Amino acid sequence: MTKDKIQLSDEFDYGRLLRFTYPTILMLVFTGIYGVVDGLFVSNFVGKTAFAAVNLIMPFLMLPAAIAFMIGSGGTALVAKTMGEGDGERAKRLFTMMFWLTIIIGLFLTVLNFIILEPVARAFGAEGEILEYCLRYGRIIIIGSTTFLVQFLFQPFFVTAEKPMFGMWVTIIAGVTNMIGDAVLVGLLGWRVEGAAIASVLSQTVGGLIPIVYFTRENTSRLRLTKPEWNLGAIVKTCTNGSSEMVTNISISLVNILYNVQLMDMAGEDGVAAYGVIMYAAMIFLYIFIGYAVGLTPIVGYHYGAQNLEELHNLLKRSIVIMLIFGVALTGAAEIFGRQVAKVFVGFDAELWDLTTRALRIYSISFLIAPFNILASAYFTALNNGLVSAVISFSRTLVLQMAAILLLPMLLGLDGIWFATVVAESLSLVVSLFCFMKNQGRYGY
Repeated sequence: MTKDKIQLSDEFDYGRLLRFTYPTILMLVFTGIYGVVDGLFVSNFVGKTAFAAVNLIMPFLMLPAAIAFMIGSGGTALVAKTMGEGDGERAKRLFTMMFWLTIIIGLFLTVLNFIILEPVARAFGAEGEILEYCLRYGRIIIIGSTTFLVQFLFQPFFVTAEKPMFGMWVTIIAGVTNMIGDAVLVGLLGWRVEGAAIASVLSQTVGGLIPIVYFTRENTSRLRLTKPEWNLGAIVKTCTNGSSEMVTNISISLVNILYNVQLMDMAGEDGVAAYGVIMYAAMIFLYIFIGYAVGLTPIVGYHYGAQNLEELHNLLKRSIVIMLIFGVALTGAAEIFGRQVAKVFVGFDAELWDLTTRALRIYSISFLIAPFNILASAYFTALNNGLVSAVISFSRTLVLQMAAILLLPMLLGLDGIWFATVVAESLSLVVSLFCFMKNQGRYGY
């Protein structure tokens, strides 16, 4: 084995962990960045109302990603465990089954979401010009749903295939496609929200098709698309393993919807626009934590399959330290540069800029706590314990968040909405610690 080649079966120190996971971190961060570019162009070239509309409908448009994350994360844990047990050929067949399952679901959701888009937008409170922008943007995005799902499916599997760098480059190529598309279609040609939506669909198509071509052909990775193994037990296990990731993504969309509804009532479209900026910043920061967790999952899954308890302990201990460093660094960055970040999106409106700056600085305190909850959920997914992982995710991203969003504004007014995530993450940390202590005897980590 060469110095630069890191395999799932290795023993990992801090350097090896970071070298193996950083391509996944960059891959997800870049995904977040090119999502931010859409908002940047819409805000500055189309206006505040269009920006609010895109952010209002975005949680609905992101819901299908929950399915891809479930199959990708849950499937990664199962495939990595199968590799650790020494059955590489079955791992390939299971991988192929998960690919075709995603295609089928993607096509179904494309038809369904196109039909229900308008009633959903109206239910979110969209009317008049905001409704028009929601429909114009959403209908185009929905057309690319299937490749969108495939792109998200392949991201964790690049790590399992021991090709995280290739996955990173695929994401960068897709991201550059989106950025260039936004610059040309929105900035130069003035195609408004339609241009931003077309740019996104083009990038998702690129991000989905390149992995299909790679895994269909002979390659040097540990995975390849071959004859699928249609195994109901494996599908159930995949969905169970990945249920926490699905819960997380569905919950994020539902919570974002509740945020927007509350903000429309308390602060109007300015509140929705401010929250949109927070979500763009949070997306990039949280993707750093999630990227590390996604990169870690197949490593833990492999060593769990091989029953290497010493390495399971080593991986957990080092990951806690890494997440602590990430959390402190990113919280500090958000506090220091929050006003500059807000200016990029809404600097054209002084009142909105002030509102967004205050909201971002309050919300960013949650970055100190979130990485530990993300790590806990991912670690149990890797151990093929989807139930515990789902409990952590469900409490963190849905139950406690929604309770905080509904109750805190009664005590703190508008600031209560911005503090909701901080309170929810803090309470979720108690749940995560309890789950680790309760399952120590079972897994010996």
